[in-house]
Amino acid sequence: MTPSVQRVLSACDAFGVRVFAVATAEAVKLRHDPMDLASRAVQPVLWLVLFGQVMARVRGIAGANTSYLEFLSPGVLAQSVLFVAIFYGLSAIWERDLGVLHRYLVSPAPRSALVLGKALASSVRALSQSIVVYVCAAALGVHLQLAVLPIVGVAALIVLAAALFSTFSLIIACIVKTRERFMGIGQFLTMPIFFASNAIYPLALMPNWLRAIAIANPLSYAVDGLRALMLRGTHSQLGLGLDFAVLLATLAVLVAIATRLYPRLTQ
Repeated sequence: MTPSVQRVLSACDAFGVRVFAVATAEAVKLRHDPMDLASRAVQPVLWLVLFGQVMARVRGIAGANTSYLEFLSPGVLAQSVLFVAIFYGLSAIWERDLGVLHRYLVSPAPRSALVLGKALASSVRALSQSIVVYVCAAALGVHLQLAVLPIVGVAALIVLAAALFSTFSLIIACIVKTRERFMGIGQFLTMPIFFASNAIYPLALMPNWLRAIAIANPLSYAVDGLRALMLRGTHSQLGLGLDFAVLLATLAVLVAIATRLYPRLTQ
């Protein structure tokens, strides 16, 4: 092995350690606040139990071979991931006010490692939500795929989607810089992102203008992949490879933007 290759491997290893360190510090907060998980579990349960049961009586929404409750379950999981991640930038504003952010920024860790660490930490919360959705969906009779590979694929999609939307949230926090503005913009963006996707109705039922927005919406690719991996006998409409590729590419762009903006949050 040449010295140049050794330096690259050493740099990659150090970068990974720093990402993991930031993610671990964020995940520890979750362990000390279990009520946060319990409160966040209420919303997906209500969507499945109330909205899913009522809309299941409407024929023709989900297709001939799939019940609406089965169609909705991956959408509710994606919604949970979105709602957990989209307000994650608020923690960065709190860290700035408490002085924690300044400690991060003076550390030798690259800014991209800090951003990726926070993105990875948000996925820990999102994965905990998936357990709630799986248990509730199974109790309601949804035919879930429980083989190892589909579950690993679901976990990978959740991590990607949570990292993507939490990084997007961090970018918003770096721009607006105050809790009040962030909460207003976060609430303003959450519903359009959710409803302008294929989470609660298929693309085929949308008018052309809404379908175009949904296809440009990263959440649609997360939902499409989750449906293909979570449900028995369901296939991806957009292409499972495309689902992962779009999420990865979007995440890479957002991480690059957040890396440049992150230090400005302290200004």
